[in-house]
Amino acid sequence: MDKHNRTILNEFILMGITSRPELQAPLFVLFLIIYMISMVGNLGMIILTMIDSKLQTPMYFFLRHLAIIDLGYSTTVGPKMLVNFVADENTISYYFCAIQLTFFNVFIGSELLILSSMSYDRYVAICNPLLYTVIMSQRACHVLVAIPYLYYTFNSLLVTIKIFNSSFCGNTVISHFYCDCLALLSLICSNKNEIQMTIFIFAAFNLIVSILVVLVSYLFILATILRMNSAEGRRKAFSTCGSHLTVLVVFYGTLIFMYVQPKSGHSSDTDKVASIFYTLVIPMLNPLIYSLRNRDVKCTLHRILDH
Repeated sequence: MDKHNRTILNEFILMGITSRPELQAPLFVLFLIIYMISMVGNLGMIILTMIDSKLQTPMYFFLRHLAIIDLGYSTTVGPKMLVNFVADENTISYYFCAIQLTFFNVFIGSELLILSSMSYDRYVAICNPLLYTVIMSQRACHVLVAIPYLYYTFNSLLVTIKIFNSSFCGNTVISHFYCDCLALLSLICSNKNEIQMTIFIFAAFNLIVSILVVLVSYLFILATILRMNSAEGRRKAFSTCGSHLTVLVVFYGTLIFMYVQPKSGHSSDTDKVASIFYTLVIPMLNPLIYSLRNRDVKCTLHRILDH
């Protein structure tokens, strides 16, 4: 990294969620509860899908990795945010900021492709049930999970290295509660347009590819369901996709609200609210959605608790 940055710029100041003292304690308690529920829910989902033989299917393999990713990016942001509520000064070291940015981008990006892989899995299960075990082999599942991790590690490292190899203008105040690409871009003096273009190209490509896979998969699923003669068959097919569709709507809806809103309605506070939602609330909701709407998960949980 740039010598000037290493020797002079040692830390950043995070603006945090709010500057109002009377809100610090209530928000700390609220986000601590949300983070603990997220931790318990996602760890529980990971353990359940590993120990129960009935949950050793491709769908639950992807669900386990979704829980790992949710646990990853909520932990990348959550503990530091909670510490800043009670700390005298809202600071983050230069190198920890770079690490936080890298891991957050890896996890949040990987969620896009994991959700796409889950859509493809549902397409195969409903549209090609006889070939499901052949197409969704163990090797294919591992490839569909490995690609997001490897691709977004490269993607994230490239963006982080570009940002932290740039010259910062001297302003160390990040207008956010964690190290975010766009917030950091406002602090740098060199290569800003190049980095903005890199981020835009990656973000647009990743979002378009992910949404296309989801839309095409569910168009085929819908066409197959509508051709079914049995009402019971249609009900089972819809229930198979119900949890995944709920997660998709919540996750993509938040991202679209965050990045597609007009500039006139775009503000730092709006960014923070949306960021809170997909860094803390969504990782808490995902295991709840899958456990409450999934009969296999509920049966496994009841069986373990009864013992």
